[in-house]
Amino acid sequence: MATESKHSLTYLRFLNLVHAIKQIPTFPAMDPVEERLLAMLGVNWHNGKKVSVLEAMGLSTEISATTAHRRLKTLRKKGMIELDTDKVDSRVKYVVPTPLAEQYFVTLGQAIDKAHQPG
Repeated sequence: MATESKHSLTYLRFLNLVHAIKQIPTFPAMDPVEERLLAMLGVNWHNGKKVSVLEAMGLSTEISATTAHRRLKTLRKKGMIELDTDKVDSRVKYVVPTPLAEQYFVTLGQAIDKAHQPG
């Protein structure tokens, strides 16, 4: 029982920290779909995978391709992603993180570490 309580406390601390992070003016406000799409892209990038726009549009069965495409556009406008053109086929564009997106992931990782600390 004590372990369950410790884990729930850690998770609640994390949620509280994430809420605070979302208030930081240097990070653009994102809706839940943008956050989910960015998280899925982040997993792929972390695994060393290049993600084309077409692949990004199909990353989730929960998000329609049209909605994903719209959110890719808004994430680009917010400075979270950029598009790189394929060196062989100029019709193919890859979704890549910007330094702002990388800082966002670092900040969330730090929140996990901080939430895990006793205190």
